[in-house]
Amino acid sequence: MESLDPALFPWLLAAIALAALLYSSVGHGGASGYLAAMALFGVSASFMKPSALTLNIVVAGLVFIRLWRAGFFDGRLFWPFALGSIPMAFLGGAWQLHNRHYQYLVSAALLVAAWRLLLTSNESATHEVPHWRVALPVGAGLGFISGLTGVGGGIFLSPLLLFLRWANMRTTAAISAAFILVNSIAGLAGLLAVKAPLPEGLPWMILAALAGALLGSELAVRRLAPERLRQLLGVVLIIAAVKMFLTA
Repeated sequence: MESLDPALFPWLLAAIALAALLYSSVGHGGASGYLAAMALFGVSASFMKPSALTLNIVVAGLVFIRLWRAGFFDGRLFWPFALGSIPMAFLGGAWQLHNRHYQYLVSAALLVAAWRLLLTSNESATHEVPHWRVALPVGAGLGFISGLTGVGGGIFLSPLLLFLRWANMRTTAAISAAFILVNSIAGLAGLLAVKAPLPEGLPWMILAALAGALLGSELAVRRLAPERLRQLLGVVLIIAAVKMFLTA
């Protein structure tokens, strides 16, 4: 891959596969993990966003199909968030930030993702789904951040669904996967609309992410990821966020 020592590329692929496994096991596409891995290995900021969005589409798509077939998806809860997010994710994807500003923004997103992973999530009784007047603007804000940073938005939506008791754990996982999928498609479309370059090593990255997601999606259907693995991943995200901030 451009800007990366070829000897380090296999290690980057291994890190992507591991991130895909862990994130897909909790219903996420893994963009913050891929961004963290690319930050740790010194990948150019200009290639991070298109890579993360593409990998998100592959992994979130697989996870969503598995969870939807298992009966965990709730369309009533999903669509108001998605309808608000899709056009804003396209706009965010088309908005090209200066590399330094992008690195600062991604650092902040990684810290939020780490906070989400380090939280202990417990099952609780769910309430009625939110009114569309609430879900649309929330989805729009999350969609814009998703397109702008290259994350799919699930890392921000899922704690909201759980904290406000709008969904249980596996329904949250299914909705997060679908939310990540549509936002990543819209964000990548916006990015390609301004003719942003794609890295040459992207096909290999897709294969690595797919390999990890095949196992992770099985865990998502059968059980949640072990708590210690989620906490370890949260620590890695913090390290990557600090590194990206200091090198911006």
